[in-house]
Amino acid sequence: MRITLNAVVFLIGCSSGNVFGTNWSIATFSADITIPIGHRCMGVLETKSKQINDPLEAHGLIIQGSGPAMILLALDWCEVRNDSYEQWRLALAKAANTSIEHVMVCALHQHDAPVVDAGAQAYLDANGLHNELFDKRFHQRCVSDVVESMKQAMNRARPLTRIGFGMAPVEQIASNRRVEYRDGRVSFDRYSRTAMASPQAQAAEGEIDPDLRALVFFDHDSPVATLTCYATHPMSSYGNGVVSGDFVALARRRHQQESPGNKQIYVTGCSGDVTAGKYNDGSPSMKTILADRLLDAMRKATQNAMKPAAIQPVSEKEIGVRCEKLVLPYHSGKAFRRPALMETLTDASASVEKRITAAMSLSSLDRVEKGIPIDLPIFDLGVRKIILLPGEAFVGYQLMAQSMDESKDVITIGYGECWTGYIPTENAFREGFDHDWRWVASGCEHLIEAKLQKLLSD
Repeated sequence: MRITLNAVVFLIGCSSGNVFGTNWSIATFSADITIPIGHRCMGVLETKSKQINDPLEAHGLIIQGSGPAMILLALDWCEVRNDSYEQWRLALAKAANTSIEHVMVCALHQHDAPVVDAGAQAYLDANGLHNELFDKRFHQRCVSDVVESMKQAMNRARPLTRIGFGMAPVEQIASNRRVEYRDGRVSFDRYSRTAMASPQAQAAEGEIDPDLRALVFFDHDSPVATLTCYATHPMSSYGNGVVSGDFVALARRRHQQESPGNKQIYVTGCSGDVTAGKYNDGSPSMKTILADRLLDAMRKATQNAMKPAAIQPVSEKEIGVRCEKLVLPYHSGKAFRRPALMETLTDASASVEKRITAAMSLSSLDRVEKGIPIDLPIFDLGVRKIILLPGEAFVGYQLMAQSMDESKDVITIGYGECWTGYIPTENAFREGFDHDWRWVASGCEHLIEAKLQKLLSD
């Protein structure tokens, strides 16, 4: 009967309930995914990569048992969108003999890193702009390298017997884009770096999630992997062609050096409207300073997750995956309609960056017109849960998910399927948030809220 139920759950896939299993194991894997010199950064930055300051990396884990395997992969890239996003998930799912709904892929969203969107690059290719968004052969090599690393890791999996959860506050990194000025005006103009004497730096932090969360996966008494998550844009500076995983990757690497045998995987929370702008002036020294602050929270949250009271045994009947299909409204502006986008794309006198943006918009519009939904998955680890939200979801969605979970032990990751760009809350829409990196319209909040209620109601 148990085998039959597992087969049914696997076939149902995204609408499934919990996957019951025994003898769960965990394996971790990594690969270098650093872009070559001359590659475009952030999709539209004018200055292409000129030097490699530190590598871009992929880090993941795979949990296996008698049910379908669950895979989580974090990329030191800016965004993965549309067909390229499905390429990653399908390749990983096939290699692990699992379903695509059991694969979470997220970007950390560093800006001195690539955006990949196969549909957009196809539009660019058709107009003579080959490899202008991303290098397709390089991208395929990265997918292959990560898949091969995972396959090798599966042969050295270790038992997964216990999971610990911990939190720690992060001091002086995050601040909301939203700034209230003395004249009563509200503007979303606090970016990743600001002058320390500016009104943006002097204003209050605003709505953030102040805590970093950590999940520690144990083989009996030995920590095998730690997943840490914090909600902020991960940039101290960018745009000069200096490729870097920035302060989040620096903190992760230092934490790894301090934790041999305990694989460190960092993911970015929902932070479309959260930056380091209040505390970061963009000077070279700030990368290390911000990394120190993040590392301090990583250490404390991990230590808290290793306390006996924070550790729970893995239940063979509780681990599983649920997934909802999410359809979000496409941008209603005239500039985002097909005729206007095609006009920009085919205009040889327009800047390459504008033509790239038009191509990305067309790729997203194609998806919406085909009715392809976004997968909204939850990895239910019993008393601990991991949720992946799309794009640059605002921090309000992360706080919403936490408010729905009584234990507050939910890890909410952002930057999954990124065709959406920014996903503002309804209040942000009402206050006039707008940006050309937004492909959705008002009305997202109640749709996401309804899906989160279903995922977290169990």
